[in-house]
Amino acid sequence: MRHLIATVLALAVSGCVESAPPAPAPMPPPPPAGAMVSPEVAASNFVSVVARMEPVVERECLARRAATNCDFRIVVDDRPGQPPNAYQTLDPSGRPIIAFTLPLIAEARNTDELAFVMGHEAAHHIASHIPRQQQEATTGAIIFGVLTAATGGDARAVQTAQDIGGSLGARRYAKDYELEADALGTVLTWNAGYDPERGAAFFARIPDPGNRFLGTHPPNAARIETVRRTLATLR
Repeated sequence: MRHLIATVLALAVSGCVESAPPAPAPMPPPPPAGAMVSPEVAASNFVSVVARMEPVVERECLARRAATNCDFRIVVDDRPGQPPNAYQTLDPSGRPIIAFTLPLIAEARNTDELAFVMGHEAAHHIASHIPRQQQEATTGAIIFGVLTAATGGDARAVQTAQDIGGSLGARRYAKDYELEADALGTVLTWNAGYDPERGAAFFARIPDPGNRFLGTHPPNAARIETVRRTLATLR
């Protein structure tokens, strides 16, 4: 199924020819992040950020989404071989989980970066991105499946079409959701007393995904600009 999706996307991209837009003016560099910290300092930074951010995040969640479970659980993903990463998910009861891998905690140069990452992940839950993405995946699967069945596709073809439609549906607004989480994450970070712009400097040290067709993440420059624009309104 994955190679079919890749083929569909390749065909779609090959059919789009556009002139290149003017190059945007270069943004000023983000504030200096500082040097790598020791494992002891990294652990201490993480504990202090969780203690300070969690009540802010839960208060904002309750204010914006009264019907949503706002009892966040912050965990460390200590599985070996994990890359620097953080993610938001739900446990079987619907409780929101924010997980940090050990390499991300070690890579963060300061508490502002850890706070911004936590704010970003919490924002995904507050903005209901998981159920919204699931709904879009379901809609895409239904549409592709119905179209395939209507044109005479057999059961296997319909299943394949549903898989492709679900994948495309889930990716449709993925970049928008990331920018929404960056904006709300900036507010959460600021409300907890951290510097979101300094926190977003983390983007300067990770690979830039660029503006790929149906990619899941926007370019790093767009994310930093979103943080700065949101921060300007807060200031």
